[in-house]
Amino acid sequence: MTEHTLEQPAAPSANAQPVLSVDDLRMYFPVKGGGIIRRTVGQVQAVDGVSFQVAEGSSLGLVGESGCGKSTTGRLITRLYRPTGGRIDYEGRDIAGLSARELMPLRREIQMIFQDPATSLNPRHTVGAIIGAPLLIHKVVPKDKVLERVRELLDIVGLNPEHYNRYPHEFSGGQRQRIGIARALTLNPKILVADEPVSALDVSIQAQVINLLQEIQREFNVAFLFIAHDLAVVRHFCPEIAVMYLGKIVEIGDRDTIYSHAHHPYTQALLSAVPDVKQAQIGGRRERIRLSGDVPSPINPPSGCRFRTRCSLAQEICSRQEPPLLQIGPQHKVACHFAGELGKAPEEPITARLLGVDDSGAPDPGASPAEIPGAGPGYADTWFDLGQRTMGRA
Repeated sequence: MTEHTLEQPAAPSANAQPVLSVDDLRMYFPVKGGGIIRRTVGQVQAVDGVSFQVAEGSSLGLVGESGCGKSTTGRLITRLYRPTGGRIDYEGRDIAGLSARELMPLRREIQMIFQDPATSLNPRHTVGAIIGAPLLIHKVVPKDKVLERVRELLDIVGLNPEHYNRYPHEFSGGQRQRIGIARALTLNPKILVADEPVSALDVSIQAQVINLLQEIQREFNVAFLFIAHDLAVVRHFCPEIAVMYLGKIVEIGDRDTIYSHAHHPYTQALLSAVPDVKQAQIGGRRERIRLSGDVPSPINPPSGCRFRTRCSLAQEICSRQEPPLLQIGPQHKVACHFAGELGKAPEEPITARLLGVDDSGAPDPGASPAEIPGAGPGYADTWFDLGQRTMGRA
């Protein structure tokens, strides 16, 4: 593959056509009671009313805490699960209710990169057999050309083409993830669902895999639904970001807006957990917003706003009325009753000032080292101070 100097991808233009459009997507898993006759006694509302679009050749990052429904959403898009309700429009066609036979030709168009490369590759099969299987199933190339295509794919993902006859355990974690990427690319898909593709890898290997995915996107114009909990990785890879909480999208917008003017209290809390080494180097820090309580059960989620049980802004309206996902700016939607109020003070955006740093970002000469917690050489574990005044904590 040709080497490129990689940059952050640009946001899709307003005229870009969505290759994937999801509307009111829902996935409820039944909960069975004990006893001889196992009746359904409840439902796990894993995904509940999710809507978004992914433009051709672009990337949407889906972030949130573990258990919020990100991976389930990815498996619904690839139709590994049959959704309880809603639409999944791929190039204008609703694929949510298609049968296995009807889905067969579409499997080539939408592929998935799984989270754990160690468990997503069959240890009994060689790498050549793993990557070549989709070619044989879909009869994309003649049998005598399968090995040639396998070697080509190994070369594309930066592996030695002559290692096609090795087994997965003979490769490192990063190499196994590259094998999974090669398998996903086998059928030239238009959409790749990447389910935390670098979470199981070392930091240095993460950068290599992310750069590889960016090169693939450039060369093959593949659209990505990029699922992750690492907001730094998502910021680098995705021009658009959607934040999920307990099965619902609470905020969605372009990268710069989400990271500099997040309006939902949950998004603010997530961003506050991202270390910022650059600000540590200039002697400033940002405080972390710590959420109180535990994530509610998706079997019995709170009424109204699902985040209200952990939100410092919650009022009576939050318990009786679910906030709709409303447009508050260009390419920016928020599901919060107080999003409008949070946006009324542009002079003090949600990403509030640094402690011990003046308005220009330089160290404040009037602040002593004692007033700048965490300041000093070697300090790297610093946090965002996201809207403490707006959150009612200052």
